[in-house]
Amino acid sequence: MAALKLTRIGNSVGVILPKELLARLKVEKGDTLFWTEAANGVNLSAYSPEFEAEMSEARRIMKKRKDVLRELAK
Repeated sequence: MAALKLTRIGNSVGVILPKELLARLKVEKGDTLFWTEAANGVNLSAYSPEFEAEMSEARRIMKKRKDVLRELAK
């Protein structure tokens, strides 16, 4: 575990993430991070639970309508 220092960024407060943490999160400047509540605090992740739910639904529809999608692709 490493400590992260809060710093003033304009009228806000931000945290600088070290390169090692950015690499572990597989993110870079401009990417979006998501936080979720956890028993011991919060989790920071590049994973969006809402996006994953939407993609699951899209996969279900694409599987169900694969013949229609194949015809549209022609």
